[in-house]
Amino acid sequence: MGSNGPARMIEHEADGVGLRCPGPRLRLELEPQEVAPGLLGLRLALPFALDHVNVWLLRDGAGWLVIDTGIADARTQARWQALREGFLLGQSIDRLLVTHFHPDHLGLAGWLCAEAGAQLLASRTEWLFGQSLTRDVSAGFVEAGRQFDRLAGLAEPTVAERAARGNLYRSRVVLPPPSYQRLQAGQTLMIDGDPWQVLIGRGHAPEMVCLYSGSRNLLIAADQILPRISPNVSVWGYEPDADPLSEFMASLAEFRRLPADCLTLPSHGQAFFGLHARIDQLREHHNQRLAECLDLCRAPATAVEVMGALFPRGLDSHQLTFALGETLAHLNCLMHQGRLAREIDAAGRWRFQRS
Repeated sequence: MGSNGPARMIEHEADGVGLRCPGPRLRLELEPQEVAPGLLGLRLALPFALDHVNVWLLRDGAGWLVIDTGIADARTQARWQALREGFLLGQSIDRLLVTHFHPDHLGLAGWLCAEAGAQLLASRTEWLFGQSLTRDVSAGFVEAGRQFDRLAGLAEPTVAERAARGNLYRSRVVLPPPSYQRLQAGQTLMIDGDPWQVLIGRGHAPEMVCLYSGSRNLLIAADQILPRISPNVSVWGYEPDADPLSEFMASLAEFRRLPADCLTLPSHGQAFFGLHARIDQLREHHNQRLAECLDLCRAPATAVEVMGALFPRGLDSHQLTFALGETLAHLNCLMHQGRLAREIDAAGRWRFQRS
C-alpha cells in the first residue's frame, strides 16, 4: 500500500456527485445515537482531512456486535474506554466485525477484542492483510515503495522522503487478533435473531465486508459507497500492475441489485437514501476520469504528470499517496483494456500513451 497505508480517501467530487439525501443526519460526536431499532451509530475522530469514521453497534442478544473501531491512537482508545465505562456499562461487546484492513476500521481491533473478550469477524483477505502489514518491518517493503515511486515519476527527493517514513501502517494499527470468524460473499450472518446478508465490496479494499438486512431494508456499506466523495481506489507498490478500478466498477453492479430505496449507512458522511442514483454517479465519475486520462495521454505521460492534471490543487505528503494511487488505478484500467500502452523511458519512469 505504499509506505503510507490507506487511512483516508482523497476528497474529490465529480460534477453532481453530492446528494441531498433525506436520511438521518449522523452528526455523532460523543454518545451513540439510534439510527434504527437496535442499531446505534457513533462517529469517531480521525487525524486527517477526512476527520471522522462512523462505527455501528448492533444489539446482539444480551450484548452488542460492534462494526469497526477507528484508528489506533490514544484519543480513540480513550473514547472506547469511556463508552465501556459509561454508555455500555454492564453490557458486553461479544463480537467485533471489521469491514476491511484500513487503519480507521481495523486499527483498535486487537485491543478491543482483548479488552472485551470479543470474537473478531472479518473476511479472510482483510484479516490476512492486517496481520501481514502490521508485522512488516522488512527492507523489501520500503524498497518496493521506492521503486514504485520512481516508476510513477516522482522526483528523487520526494522518493527518498517517502521511503524514510517506512511502514506507517504499523503506527496506526495494533496487531489484529490471532484468530477470527471468516465472513464471505453470500453468507447469512445472524445478529440478534435477524438474518443479514454478507456482500463483498472490492476496489477500495480487496474483500471488504458490507451487510444488508432485507427486513430493515438497510445497507451497512462501509467505504464501498459514500454519499459525497468517491472512495479511494488505488494501485499500491506491492501490486503495481493491479486493476482495482475494474474490480470496483464490477462490485458496484452487485450493490445495484439491492432495493433502490434502502437506507445506506456509510463509514464516512451521513446516512442516505438513493442507493441506485449514487452508484450511477460513482460510475459516471470514474468514466469521466478515464476519459480525462485518455486525453492526457495523447503524448507519452508519466503518472505524476497525469496526476497533476487530475488533482491540480496542492497536495500534502499524506494526500499525495492517494492521488498517485488513484491516478494509476485509472491508467492501469485503461492499460488492461488495451486503450493505453505503457513503456519505461530512459530515466526509468513509466510513460503511458494512447494505443
